[in-house]
Amino acid sequence: MEIQKLYDLDDTEFENITIGLVRLAKHIPDHEFFFRVNQINGLKFRRIEDFILNGEFFDYHFPRFEAYHKFTRTCFTFISNKSSESRQKKLPTELFSEEDNIKFLLNNQVEVQYILHSSEQFPDFSVILLPENLVFPIQDYTLGSEEELYQIIQYYE
Repeated sequence: MEIQKLYDLDDTEFENITIGLVRLAKHIPDHEFFFRVNQINGLKFRRIEDFILNGEFFDYHFPRFEAYHKFTRTCFTFISNKSSESRQKKLPTELFSEEDNIKFLLNNQVEVQYILHSSEQFPDFSVILLPENLVFPIQDYTLGSEEELYQIIQYYE
């Protein structure tokens, strides 16, 4: 009797995930932004444990804020695109190190303040009301499985 192979791990394709890019019209601290967001929503975003990205010379901390939308049964997470803190592990020995004390999750999107992630496969970010004159419209962005941020989101999910 021949054993049929159901799937090959090498041929398995990982699905892309959609995130939202949030750009602020003016710089305000995290706590003030989420205070305003919580005022106009039925959601209550709260700060949760930072996620830590380990580099060769620094460990980077990125603040995260999370809320649960009861009607759609969806968990929304805002992740800061820019590290809020970095802890130096060792001194660089090379003259031109690739690592700096500030890191962005999306290096090609440094003007983005927050990355919005949803527990849904096809997220609807329109259920979150954002303060007028403070935030530009949320831009959908697709992450492929080969991108570092994709791996980070999957790990912390």
